[in-house]
Amino acid sequence: MDPVSGNPWASVPGNRLFPIDVPTEPAGTEWTPENPDSPAEEPVSPTSRAMDDIGIYIVITIGLDTPVNLTTFRAGIEAMLERCPRYGCIQVTDGSNNGEARWARRTVNVADHMIVPRLDGAAMATDPDKAVEDYVATLSTLPVDSSRAPWEFHFLDFPTSEAASTVAVRVHHAYGDGMSILALLMMSTSVAAADDDTKGRPAPPTPPHRRRRPTRTGAIYASPRRPPLSVAWVWSYLVLAWNTMADVAYFLATILFLGDPRTVFKRADDDDGFHAKRFVHRSLSLDDVKFLKNSMDCTVNDVLVAVTSAALSRYYFRTSGYTNTSKICVRSLLPVNTRPATTLQAYANVIESDKRKEVTWGNKLGYIILPFYLAMHEDPLAYIRKAKKVLDRKKRSLEVIFTYKVAQVFMKVFGMKAASSFFRCLFARTTIVFSNMVGPAEQVELCGHPVAFIAPSVYGIPKALIVHYQSYRSTIKIILSVDEDKFPDYHQLLDDFDQSLTVMKDAASRLSTSTKND
Repeated sequence: MDPVSGNPWASVPGNRLFPIDVPTEPAGTEWTPENPDSPAEEPVSPTSRAMDDIGIYIVITIGLDTPVNLTTFRAGIEAMLERCPRYGCIQVTDGSNNGEARWARRTVNVADHMIVPRLDGAAMATDPDKAVEDYVATLSTLPVDSSRAPWEFHFLDFPTSEAASTVAVRVHHAYGDGMSILALLMMSTSVAAADDDTKGRPAPPTPPHRRRRPTRTGAIYASPRRPPLSVAWVWSYLVLAWNTMADVAYFLATILFLGDPRTVFKRADDDDGFHAKRFVHRSLSLDDVKFLKNSMDCTVNDVLVAVTSAALSRYYFRTSGYTNTSKICVRSLLPVNTRPATTLQAYANVIESDKRKEVTWGNKLGYIILPFYLAMHEDPLAYIRKAKKVLDRKKRSLEVIFTYKVAQVFMKVFGMKAASSFFRCLFARTTIVFSNMVGPAEQVELCGHPVAFIAPSVYGIPKALIVHYQSYRSTIKIILSVDEDKFPDYHQLLDDFDQSLTVMKDAASRLSTSTKND
């Protein structure tokens, strides 16, 4: 059946990666790792098992500047499997190891994971952007064959307004978080040079040791060197300890009983069922974001949090019709990568370097509960000032490390059922999931295809709205994963993000002009 005109799997309630019961030594499936670093036959980590139990998938929509060459893509995917053998494994359970799940190697036929759908020609000709959007939306409902590794490449080989072709990658979150999965994809990329050589080949990427890697700031990335003892030093550690205890207590209270007020962005408290998802995105100017960052003496993340708060406020007060513009606090769950690498490119460089053995695959996520305030401010820059204040406070805390460790210990001590309840309560009592990832500053190629844009998202998390930001070259993509039935006007919500950034930029420009005149 045509994925655009109809969906035969729309009634499927979920896409879980179920462990497969197999004998301890199944005939014909014995596999000897090619190298001692292979993850095959390793136990499945508690976080990966929790992701499996909930059924969370990552969907990455990648626009390409050229038509799809399937032969080249197949060679690139095979190279990625060589770099990370875990993607040739599935989760299995058997009688050994007390029935615990483990990763087991399986023979991978790459062709089974490369999907070229047949779409309605009229729909593609009339509105190709909508045809891509409709197809990617079906990925949240299409079942996954649990007998093979749950990752797929879907190729949509026709031009849209942003790309010559599109590839949608769906992969189970049990394999890793967004940083590790996107870094794996980037390991098959090269930097596309502005000036090609005489043979038409792009120039090689800049060597890892010559690339400038940004340094993260905040308590968890602080230098371990102890400064001279002083009142300020002692006070800073007291503040760090107090903020950490307060944040961890707040985090635990959220799991136990503390919930957000009901708004249009939040599902009903008892609604954790399956909802068809839409994955939509819009390009924002990175130069505009940096202009605001410099004008307000803050960070890019401060600006993005402010834009999100302003956009949600615009949407909320417009759709609700409320005239009372007093502040309403809703909270987001902010997953934070605990690896020291700051960007996708930096992490990919480490993987490609002689430090490959130090690379940690899988899910390395801590969590922050980040408040957003729904309010209508006469001064648009008030959103940035508030966001900066909140995030500066969060940087003086070890909440990320504690939540990461607490989640690991909780899963190991109380088991998977309790761990699943742990995450479900956390999702149910907050309003949205929010994340921001720094991408390549130069154009890259994916399996020989120049990349036009990167738009990652997720489904399976019981949230009506998930907000992602992904930078690439001179743009920042805002990607929304929304419940179709709850946000039928999702394109208007995207407009709110675009307009909020424009209004803030105009206000900052007027402020800068006024300051210069004074």
